[in-house]
Amino acid sequence: MNATANQVLAIALCAAGGAGLGLVPSGYAMPSGRQTQDAVPRAVAKRIGAIKAINGTEITLVPDSGPDVKITVQPATQIVRFAPGETNVNNATPIQLQDLQVGDRIRATGWASDDNLPLPVLKIVVMKHSDLEARHQQDLQDWQKRGVGGIAKTVDAEAGTVTISITSFSGSKNIVIHSSKTSVIRRYGQDSARFDDAKPSTLQEIHPGDQVSARGDRNADGTELAAEEIVSGSFRNIAGTVNSVDASASTLSVHDLLSNKTVLVKITGDSQLRQLPPEMAQRIALRWKGATAGGSSTAGSSAASSPGGNGVSARPGGTPDFQQMINRMPAVTLADLHKGDVVMIVSMEGTSSEAGTAVKLISGVEPILRAAPNANAAQAAMLGSWSMSAPSGDAGGP
Repeated sequence: MNATANQVLAIALCAAGGAGLGLVPSGYAMPSGRQTQDAVPRAVAKRIGAIKAINGTEITLVPDSGPDVKITVQPATQIVRFAPGETNVNNATPIQLQDLQVGDRIRATGWASDDNLPLPVLKIVVMKHSDLEARHQQDLQDWQKRGVGGIAKTVDAEAGTVTISITSFSGSKNIVIHSSKTSVIRRYGQDSARFDDAKPSTLQEIHPGDQVSARGDRNADGTELAAEEIVSGSFRNIAGTVNSVDASASTLSVHDLLSNKTVLVKITGDSQLRQLPPEMAQRIALRWKGATAGGSSTAGSSAASSPGGNGVSARPGGTPDFQQMINRMPAVTLADLHKGDVVMIVSMEGTSSEAGTAVKLISGVEPILRAAPNANAAQAAMLGSWSMSAPSGDAGGP
């Protein structure tokens, strides 16, 4: 996505300007229709969130953080609909209160009042849920079509470039990502790995070893990309055997082959857990064996299937699309994991003995770890593009 719903709403509100909001630009009340030296300053208040309920003229919003808030629509309240990505106030479409629906995201502005009372609003900027969903689907498709994802090798902030390494069955390749003044750069914090929670950032915050996704236009041989958007984060990779499961504490103890240490992983409601079917694991393992032996990996190629199948989907040229494959795997819960299960995990950064909260986990990967040259290669190929919630598109080359 070029911007989150919050960012777009903020841009729209700024584009509207004070006069467009129906507010006095100076922030002062104008009693009796004229400005006087005794004018009392009034604070402008804003509320932003998704509509939870509509009861007559009172709207309940769910903000991105904090408790629900209420606003009251006045008879003179102006309500305008902005399309996602739109910044020109002249392109906003006036709508009515009855056009609002649960799930729509709005930004309401009015004069501040008692915190315990609903905010009486003068203007509401709306992004319809249906518009946001359509834009989200477009962005997903564009990420899959024009995106790359890998591990940062070098960062040259002065030149505006990041070189990432992408691992596949055939080995590793580098792609140079070029940023510009118009590139949107964001970064995941330590509290969330949700794509929409990534914060505005700079190239200087990206470090070797970070996971990076970028979307833009590639050159003819796919070795360079002019980025429209770059998203980065610092995560930890784990590949190994489950030692124990503590359902009451929602934790998983894993002997990590990558660090040769036992680490404790926290599972939350936001953790994404998937189970790799045995036949799919065997097909991927066969492909690894073919690549390791220097063969043409015909077993892996013949196992490729259409997006709706159960095999390893491949892009033109035979590159497996692990992003789509993993997204189609059956979801599992902590209760489905047992001692001895072999897993790959991407987690938030933690200490040497505590890996932090799991972002993604895939079980049933023992055949792959046995067939791959090493656990690092298997982890990079399987989860290198799946580590962040942003769809990272082509993880294996053009």
